Amino acid sequence: MLTLFTAPGTCALATHIALAEASADYALRRVKFAENEQRSPEYLTINPLGRVPALVTPDGALTETPALLVFVAQTHPTARLAPLSDPVAFAKLQSFNSYLASTVHVAHAHRPRASRWADDAAAIEAMRAKVPETMTAAFTLIENALEGPWVLGEQYSVSDGYLFTLTRWLASDSVDVEIFPKVKAHHDRMAERPAVKRALAEEAAL
Repeated sequence: MLTLFTAPGTCALATHIALAEASADYALRRVKFAENEQRSPEYLTINPLGRVPALVTPDGALTETPALLVFVAQTHPTARLAPLSDPVAFAKLQSFNSYLASTVHVAHAHRPRASRWADDAAAIEAMRAKVPETMTAAFTLIENALEGPWVLGEQYSVSDGYLFTLTRWLASDSVDVEIFPKVKAHHDRMAERPAVKRALAEEAAL
């Protein structure tokens, strides 16, 4: 049994989708941000970063979305969620996921969590004001790179759930997804997958 510590509206949805796609044996635990549960001593023993996601496995807890996605793909190879036997394709998957984690997610975070980077009110407001521009720039690169129905072309992978998750943040960042037709089509295609519907329903019920 795997236990995913998650919170609605966060990047933990990407791992949740991967678990559902893999037909993994998993349970969900909501981390209640409104109650500052992510900073509780109990949760910090699971994830010292005080964030989600965290995935508790029989061998201990794992954190960071790119790592969790690869873990799910590698431990459930029959689900074919990553090109495990192709080093170049697998590196491309890792590259894409790293870009989402290190650039796109950080650009988005400057709006809701700008205080992580500055204390000055004017600086915080300036960072927030920049988010529509930086997110548009990031998704322009993604739009131009998409060549198939999925991130890796014809093969569905854990990268698709990750992109779907971050695409859902565009509206809150004042970016119209309609200006990215390939990204929008990818989002709509993802929304029809049974595993995605399951993950969204389970998240809504937490």
